[in-house]
Amino acid sequence: MPIKVHSELPAKRILEDENIFIMDDTRAMHQDIRPLQIAILNLMPIKEDTEVQLLRSLSNTPLQVDVTFLTTGTYVGKHTPTSHLDQFYLTFEDVKKRKFDGLIITGAPVEQMEFEEVNYWNELVDIMEWSKSNVTSTLHICWGAQAGLYYHYGVHKQALNKKMFGIFEHRVLQRKVPFVRGFDDMFYAPHSRYTTVSKEEIDKCKELTVLAESEEAGVFIVIAGEGKQIFVMGHPEYDRVSLDKEYKRDINKGLAIELPRNYYPFDQPEHRPNLVWRAHANAMYTNWLNYYVYQVTPYEL
Repeated sequence: MPIKVHSELPAKRILEDENIFIMDDTRAMHQDIRPLQIAILNLMPIKEDTEVQLLRSLSNTPLQVDVTFLTTGTYVGKHTPTSHLDQFYLTFEDVKKRKFDGLIITGAPVEQMEFEEVNYWNELVDIMEWSKSNVTSTLHICWGAQAGLYYHYGVHKQALNKKMFGIFEHRVLQRKVPFVRGFDDMFYAPHSRYTTVSKEEIDKCKELTVLAESEEAGVFIVIAGEGKQIFVMGHPEYDRVSLDKEYKRDINKGLAIELPRNYYPFDQPEHRPNLVWRAHANAMYTNWLNYYVYQVTPYEL
């Protein structure tokens, strides 16, 4: 997929080194098509890593995608340089009068807090409400999925006894739904979170359907109605070393953290992790763009 981003975005150079087609403004202007307008509300602390992961995940269809990165205006994190945010990010105030074909709301390391205690919760509520009328389909990831289920459908999150951390096997429950088209019966995905949601509570809401789940990690993919909102509880966009970085970061901080499950060969952190989830992650993002954004969105936004 030709992804259109700012020509100086550092993620652009990283992805070009991986032979992924990234388009800048100059070349995009010479293509006589309307690109899909996709906004990414990046709530992760190290935003550059998430930029690379999500752009890589969106790179597998022939559609042209124009990406707008958003950050919260009510809270500025400490892990991304202000200069980077000023150059490559907008806030909700900048875009609230615009319409988008798709919106991605990422995870955030705040799941142990009550939603209303999060610094930018009220702003996120405004964005989720705005998305109902200004976005064709919104894809919520990890904590963003829990926040979306809570706000839109009143589904509560539940604390886990220990961190759900590692690569877990999942099974498809609703094979005919296009979001999981092309998935194998069983597939893998990364998780890194301290909270979960109840399948029983989700099943009580007639608008929600569970598309995939894991015996160990619980509910994984939930779709609302025809796909106006989609909720993914893990991090399928993670790259090979994302969990490795998280694990070694926590070890260096002296935190009590177990090895990520089913991740390192022979459970030895010095071994290079096997990448066993990317094919399904790519299929998921491609299906979202094709069936829930491109096939549904109007030509004139």
